[in-house]
Amino acid sequence: MTDNPSPLIRFERLSKVYRTTAGEPIHALDNFSLDMGKGEFLSIVGPSGCGKSTLLKILAGLQPATSGRITLAGKPAAGPQSNIGVVFQEATLLPWMSILRNVLVPADVAHIPRKQLEGRARDLLKLVGLQGFEDKYPNELSGGMQQRAAICRALLREPEIMLMDEPFGALDALTRDFMNLELQRIWQAQHNTVLFITHSIPEAVLLSDRVVVMSPRPGRILEAITIDLPRPRTLAMINSSEFGAYSNHIRDLLAQQGIVMGEEAA
Repeated sequence: MTDNPSPLIRFERLSKVYRTTAGEPIHALDNFSLDMGKGEFLSIVGPSGCGKSTLLKILAGLQPATSGRITLAGKPAAGPQSNIGVVFQEATLLPWMSILRNVLVPADVAHIPRKQLEGRARDLLKLVGLQGFEDKYPNELSGGMQQRAAICRALLREPEIMLMDEPFGALDALTRDFMNLELQRIWQAQHNTVLFITHSIPEAVLLSDRVVVMSPRPGRILEAITIDLPRPRTLAMINSSEFGAYSNHIRDLLAQQGIVMGEEAA
């Protein structure tokens, strides 16, 4: 946990235990404690099964913790929060709706008249370079364009916090590079607090103010690393010695746990 006296998000000794159908316990998270400041971009890196997605789902109010608690601006978080937007690995756009209608889905869920938020939806689509695609359908867009629309949908109600669970993991390398730069630009324009889950070490270093490195299950924090690189970040930075030092340090922490990250993460 950091020394921030008034964090926006505070995880306090959070643990999660699942039960198999045979009743055997599976410890996904163990004693996870961390503070996140307002406007911070924080990535979590670790092996599959270390509790990264579980942590995000607990924060999103999609499942309960076994023990510990989360506070948002000092208040206990319980259940889904209107000030949290979520983006998953798949865009999950509704194929029978236009892109504009897909972005407006959160208005329908909250029983807000669409006209009230249509202007913001159009502004967001313009922000991510999808102006002119409002009346297209998901199958008429590339994977990267669909994911940009999904980001717009998550931003529609101006959430203070964005949770992103490997949002670019299904994209090809070139599109993923483009989307990383797009996300940085959107984040700098919107000033959200972002919790970003990834298996890619370079992606985490490129985007983040801090990178939290997780142990194998049960997930514990090995280290929270501050990334002191100037913004806006560029792809050219990946070849710098400073960038390489951060990436190597993260890789070494994981290697000490017997984890060798794949080519995509390197």
